[in-house]
Amino acid sequence: MVNEVVWACVFTALCWWLGTGVILWLDRLPARSFRFSLAGWTVLLALSFWGVAHSMQEVSVFNAYLAFGSVIVMWGWHELAFLTGWITGPRKTPLDPGLTGWPRFVQSVQVMLYHELALLANFAVLWWMQEGQSSHVAICTFALLWCMRLSAKLNLFFGVPQNGAQYLPAHLKYLASYFRTRDMTLWFVLSMGVAMGTWFWLVWLAQQGAVAITTGWVMLATLLGLAIVEHVIMIFPWPLERLWGWAMGQTTKPALTTPP
Repeated sequence: MVNEVVWACVFTALCWWLGTGVILWLDRLPARSFRFSLAGWTVLLALSFWGVAHSMQEVSVFNAYLAFGSVIVMWGWHELAFLTGWITGPRKTPLDPGLTGWPRFVQSVQVMLYHELALLANFAVLWWMQEGQSSHVAICTFALLWCMRLSAKLNLFFGVPQNGAQYLPAHLKYLASYFRTRDMTLWFVLSMGVAMGTWFWLVWLAQQGAVAITTGWVMLATLLGLAIVEHVIMIFPWPLERLWGWAMGQTTKPALTTPP
């Protein structure tokens, strides 16, 4: 049982680290390569839907790995589509000077609206595929990624000490105007509190024997822990090169992995 837990944790961390690194690497290639990168990843996207459909049919260790890996590929397609500028939003210009409050929020939504709608459409398809199926690892993984990414986007909107604007690729530099640099906000405290509280609650349930420690459960708990680490990076000056230097060595300016 211990070995199964360890391998599930390692697999989750590897998917997170390698998947992010590959996207960073592809986004740093010349812009003329983006169409080929997206075409290739679209093929992987189709395969990921097949993998998810197969994984939902039965609860097993193999299907848990298949579900998680397939959703990471699926999510990677959305990240690559955003970072290459293919699916962003109707607004592709900097924030109007002096905007605050609701007008600023509206323009912030406009720069990423199509990306968000694509994610919601993807979740709707997974919801439809899940009907009558026994394994829920895939849809839970996608939902967790979406919730934590939405939390990150709102934190960038309200402001964090390290907003990562310096990592934006050249074709998305206008997004920096939508970020705020400030001390920790109430939203950061609340979002981190909910995330960490949920993680500790999951661990407590496992220790009490209230839940079965399945491979899928371990992967989801590990992914939540990694998402919390990504939030912590927003308040400490931890350079991304330390984690993904191999993917960020082609240019002097790295690319951001978290949309605003």
